[in-house]
Amino acid sequence: MDPWKCALLICIAGAIGGVVNALLTDNGFILPRRINEIVCPGFLTNVLVGALGAFASWASYGSGAGVELAKTAAVGSERAQISLTFSALAGAFFVGVAGARWITNEVDKRLLKEGVTVVAEKKLPPEQCAEIVKKSPRGALEAIVSA
Repeated sequence: MDPWKCALLICIAGAIGGVVNALLTDNGFILPRRINEIVCPGFLTNVLVGALGAFASWASYGSGAGVELAKTAAVGSERAQISLTFSALAGAFFVGVAGARWITNEVDKRLLKEGVTVVAEKKLPPEQCAEIVKKSPRGALEAIVSA
């Protein structure tokens, strides 16, 4: 199989992993934005990180690691063939989910730290605090800032 087709399929599997991560988080399919000077990457970044992470993993450790892209075959000899297995696609999918999950968790940590910074300056009633705790990190920060 052509190595570029394999790479494309691996990237697609990783991108699907990024979409699955967006579905698994509380954030859903938000577009990239800034909240209190914190960049929230949104689902498009999840898709991109998933695709790039899957490609990097496949090219470094999978069957893509042995592909020589610039080597020319001698006249009369065959170039090495590349194969793509279901396990490589499944691995790309899982790397896509994990890579996108990592970036989502990093942003959530920054949002929670910012929320603690903001709430430390305010005195909120216990009922409002109980409602804020039930929200996602992005929703909690937005509720704290608007309180």
